[in-house]
Amino acid sequence: MRIIAVANQKGGCGKTTTSINLTAALALNGKRVLLVDLDPQSHASLGLNVDSQDSIYNVISKIAPRKLSIDQITRSIDNKFDLVPSNVLVGTLEQELADEIGREIKLATIFESLKGKYDYIIIDCPPNLGFLTINALRASSEVIIPVETSRFSLQGVDRLLDIIRLVKDRLNHNITSRVLVTMFDSRLRHSFSMLDIIKDQFSENLIGTIVHLNVKLKEAAVAGKSVLDYDKYCRGSKDYFSLAKELIAQEQSKESSLSPMSSTMKKVVKDKIKDFGLVSFAFSAPEAKSVYVAGDFNNWYVDESCRMRQKNGTWSASLKLRSGKHQYRFIVDGRWQEDPANPNRAENAFGDANSVVEVV
Repeated sequence: MRIIAVANQKGGCGKTTTSINLTAALALNGKRVLLVDLDPQSHASLGLNVDSQDSIYNVISKIAPRKLSIDQITRSIDNKFDLVPSNVLVGTLEQELADEIGREIKLATIFESLKGKYDYIIIDCPPNLGFLTINALRASSEVIIPVETSRFSLQGVDRLLDIIRLVKDRLNHNITSRVLVTMFDSRLRHSFSMLDIIKDQFSENLIGTIVHLNVKLKEAAVAGKSVLDYDKYCRGSKDYFSLAKELIAQEQSKESSLSPMSSTMKKVVKDKIKDFGLVSFAFSAPEAKSVYVAGDFNNWYVDESCRMRQKNGTWSASLKLRSGKHQYRFIVDGRWQEDPANPNRAENAFGDANSVVEVV
């Protein structure tokens, strides 16, 4: 079970939007996912049209009039998508448990009963670095830090990373932190300047997917739905679906690296190498800051292995692909698009088309 906190002490950076829509996208990919709303403002709950008197407060508190288990308060949102709601009483937990020993592991202890029930738990943290966020970090193995392209958002990241180091030192708990660029406005030159700064500062732990500014994300929240339920063809849906694919690909890559390869398997791999061919991709974009190529051959995962190199305004990359047909797209400054030089296309699930290349 993979537990991921979504946190940034700065409000308005897409934290709750990411929590809701990443959960929905993971569920759409067949994963069993629980979204835990740990914010007393209960924006994630309200963003899914859930207004509940019972919340995570009833599970953690010792003085709650109605003491409940986490299963008793969990609400089903969609197939494989469950929610643990929040309410204003959650904000009183810090004062209530101020002097209690082991208060930092309350959430981690509760999650023990959920092992085997979910593939992912996503925690929407409050926009501060208090007791609730510390609990979320202690319960998680990973934290996603949404960052908009502004200086103030970057300052929030530095402070959160300080808290993560504190959790490691004081509570002996390691957390992997990754930065997600959100609310990216590709119309503004300033956005690309800030993106370069973010890449320089967080190059080792930057998520490849970029979430673009999209009005459908706000409309979906008002409608009480995830953006994938509200408009599956919009830019926001595509970005969060891509983010979910990236997380799933990380998991598959890790499992593959941990599996020992037998001598028989090594022979099979050696024989299969003959079935691969070298494919050269090229894209003309002199003004672009970065270009990647991703497709079904790498699970649509965007990382340094598929970054294209630029020379005289043309970006290029050569990849070894298995024999057969492959669908792919270019990611130009975070925006996915077809290969304009390739007339071969196949319709995808978003109503767009992927470019198709055949390896013989």
